[in-house]
Amino acid sequence: MLSDTPGIHHVTGLVASAQRNVDFYVGVLGLRLVKRTVNQNDVLRYHLFYGNATGDPGTVLTCFPYPNESPGRVGKPQIAAVAFVVPPGSLPYWRGRLADHGVDV
Repeated sequence: MLSDTPGIHHVTGLVASAQRNVDFYVGVLGLRLVKRTVNQNDVLRYHLFYGNATGDPGTVLTCFPYPNESPGRVGKPQIAAVAFVVPPGSLPYWRGRLADHGVDV
């Protein structure tokens, strides 16, 4: 069992569409939807957990769908980019895969 988590355990973002979010992170990036659970602070909201097969620290990204909210504004505290580590030599594959799905790289 890990006694210390170096770096960030997970990143959380707010999204407009739960389905578009799942389509991207599972369908395009190939992450696992680890679970969908209620928000502990607001049980009428849920959030989506993505990560590797075991949800190891540093692999988890969570998203709260807010479909009826106004679009976000550019600036703090908006997440401008999320970066993932990929295996050495796989960048050409990922550039092509993301381009095939219309994602700017």
